[in-house]
Amino acid sequence: MANAPVPFLSSVMLFISLVHTQNPVVFQPSRLTATGPEVRALLLGHTSDTLLSLRPVFPSNTTGLIGPPSCSNGGTQWMLTTEQAGKNAIWVHLILRRNLRLCGKNETDADCCPKRLCLLETLQVSACVAGRPRASLLIQVNIHALLVPTMAGSDNRTIIPNQVYQPLGSCPCDLTFRACDVRCCCDKDCSIEEVKLFVSHCLPGPFGGQVSAAPAYQCSEQSSADSPDWFPFLCVNSPPENNPYLGLFYQGHTIPSKPGPSFQSPVLSAPLPVPAYIQGSPILLLNDQYFTIPQKVLGQCVNNAPVAFLENFKVDCVTILRSCPAGLPLQTLPTELSITLNDGQGGDVVVDVIDEVAFEMSRFISNTVTNLDEGLVCENVTVALDYTFYWKGNGITRVALTRTVGTITFNTSAVALTTRYSAVFLNGGLISEPNSGNPGYQVGRPVIAGTLDTLDNYTSSVQRSSLNVWKPVRDGLCSTAEMKPVLFGENFTSGCLLPVSRQNLTQCDLLRDAVTSLQAGLNTATYMAKSGNPDPLIMTDWLNISFVTLNSSTTTNDTTSSCSGVPSHQHIHVLSLITGMVEGRPQREIHAVLVSYTLLSWALDCGGGDDSLCMDPMETKLLPITSSVTFTDIPINTGPPKTRFQVNFTEYDCNRNDVCWPELAFPMTKSYTGEPHSQSLAKGLILVFFFITASILGTPWRQIRQAWT
Repeated sequence: MANAPVPFLSSVMLFISLVHTQNPVVFQPSRLTATGPEVRALLLGHTSDTLLSLRPVFPSNTTGLIGPPSCSNGGTQWMLTTEQAGKNAIWVHLILRRNLRLCGKNETDADCCPKRLCLLETLQVSACVAGRPRASLLIQVNIHALLVPTMAGSDNRTIIPNQVYQPLGSCPCDLTFRACDVRCCCDKDCSIEEVKLFVSHCLPGPFGGQVSAAPAYQCSEQSSADSPDWFPFLCVNSPPENNPYLGLFYQGHTIPSKPGPSFQSPVLSAPLPVPAYIQGSPILLLNDQYFTIPQKVLGQCVNNAPVAFLENFKVDCVTILRSCPAGLPLQTLPTELSITLNDGQGGDVVVDVIDEVAFEMSRFISNTVTNLDEGLVCENVTVALDYTFYWKGNGITRVALTRTVGTITFNTSAVALTTRYSAVFLNGGLISEPNSGNPGYQVGRPVIAGTLDTLDNYTSSVQRSSLNVWKPVRDGLCSTAEMKPVLFGENFTSGCLLPVSRQNLTQCDLLRDAVTSLQAGLNTATYMAKSGNPDPLIMTDWLNISFVTLNSSTTTNDTTSSCSGVPSHQHIHVLSLITGMVEGRPQREIHAVLVSYTLLSWALDCGGGDDSLCMDPMETKLLPITSSVTFTDIPINTGPPKTRFQVNFTEYDCNRNDVCWPELAFPMTKSYTGEPHSQSLAKGLILVFFFITASILGTPWRQIRQAWT
């Protein structure tokens, strides 16, 4: 047994020498499963003289095994490309060259998936040297069809009948042509498997196709078994087209559809007037193609998403980089971005590009932990594209683009790059921001604040802004923290961390001023909108924000190692109340807003065995700066308490009863406007005359006359 390791070591050395003589290559991993249209794998070893081949393979009917690798190519739907990843490594890319869209009913297009399981096959990639296979990669392809979402600014339309004379339809939530709409359980384009995904979250009410049955007073709904004797004389004969939802989605006018881009050969005809832009319509280029900016659709970033007119957005997209990027949208040139758009009024407008350089890249880059032997520098990487559209009426007057570029240094094997894309529409310097309610605030929508601005004609206007609280990111420091708008009806508390050293505590006035400026930067507004749709020119729609000012003359107990009176906490207190009801929904308005500060004492603790804070004056400790918001509902004033007469005799209260005796003579009063007052008074007197006559000639008066005689 002592001589057993000798043959083993000999075999290992023989294997190593054999490997070096044959220049081996190996795939990492050697087997994988593909569930999407892109596959990546590494080929390691001496790859200089290696050629790759791709072919589909099938298991044997008898043994169930796949044959040996081959250097011959086979016909597939995949495109094979390579990318150098190092001296002895290359990336192997496989990209699917077909559409994964699920075919609609009765659709004959070959470029779609007839079934949910769109592609099921096995591929083999062989690495060949001198015509002989040296390594192979097996790929099991199992790809399902995709549900095509409704893109931003999409031009898919469904023919809707005239809603003046007939309802919207049995399934109003079916908005996308030949595609399944999420949460629309009555959509005929949804398969049984798709409906199971959201069957418990179907859209309620008539918009989701859940129209209530015909009421019981319809003559056709009452059966002869349980119908009362008087029912045939008082039931209502109404056709089913006259339902309570007739015209529910009718806005008073119709908008003609706009022809979209087509791949068919154009038909020469008389020139048509250029259709003007409306809110939500896609912005077009001069060749009638969509103008696209990277956006998020269903939580995923899409590079070629159409831009909708008057629809603001701001998105962040994360891309994992292992090498310098090439091509749009991470590598751009000003000449590529300075394109010409259709202005919507028969003319054109050119995008004006302004370049900015980002020297601080920490807010765009986060690294992994695997180190490389040498760094890689990528210059002029596009990290932000901010578009500003100036519009007037139904057209675009000017487009400005701010392109932010920076330099990325690869100190790790992979870099997570966060890029920003935004679009803002301005009309006369005012941002086309959406309202937060109509008219009252909706819970979860941003509260609307603003600052007063004096126009040229000495009139006042309120420029919109928002109240904010801290939104810490990454390391949680105040220097990198962002701001989050205050949402109506949602209480929130957040904060960030500020590094403070012993030297800072010897300059308490400067420390208090620094914290005060940080807290003041959260909210620069001085006015708050009472309702969710304020008018910037009507000052009665706004109220002043009350600030609890900090008294600089207050005596502070500062020492050499502590500072008191630091405004480290900001609190926003919003008072709201219900002012009325619109279609059964309470309308909430803001009654008052108070911004206050909590003064605390900051000191460095040298206990616990760590005396570096007290020994080194530049050693820092992270102290919190916080902000919070609280919403308080003001109870509705119910008025003075009711008297005993009001409690006991509620049958005379017209506001609480269907039968109102004080309004018995309402047709003879001037409040009745159904016909002229003279006619209603005459008819009322005739009825009174008949009533008196019937009373006199009736049984009681006849008995009285008989007793009298």
